[in-house]
Amino acid sequence: MKPSTMAAMRKLSNNIIFSSHLTKSSSNIVSPSSVIPALLVFNRGIASKLFVGGLSFYTTEQGLSEAFSQHGQVIEAKIVMDRVSDRSKGFGFVTYASEDEAEKAIAEMDGKELNGRVVFVDYAKPRSRGSRDSMPIARGPPEPAPQS
Repeated sequence: MKPSTMAAMRKLSNNIIFSSHLTKSSSNIVSPSSVIPALLVFNRGIASKLFVGGLSFYTTEQGLSEAFSQHGQVIEAKIVMDRVSDRSKGFGFVTYASEDEAEKAIAEMDGKELNGRVVFVDYAKPRSRGSRDSMPIARGPPEPAPQS
């Protein structure tokens, strides 16, 4: 799922939870008890997403999915590509349907060979808002200082 889609889903889920606590129960409103488990599964998804490093430049998303599907149901296999060269950056992500399958894949695939390269597998970490987001982007010459 794209990051923008995930952000929109989280925002929507927070609005649903917030509004469900404020409204009285009626037949046309979704009850909080039915919404919360679905949201927990959605928000917990990062636990079943794995980071795969050391990939060969020749590994495709299809090949990555096939290799990891031996250990469980793969929801998505994504290889990160360089925007300029349109070539693999040598790492990717595999999302499993459950945490148990993800654990099994880590145990089985970490340190194994895939397309002639030894890959390492671990849980994916959430994106951090690093220095890239905090630094302003220069857009032209600086404005002149106000005269006092």
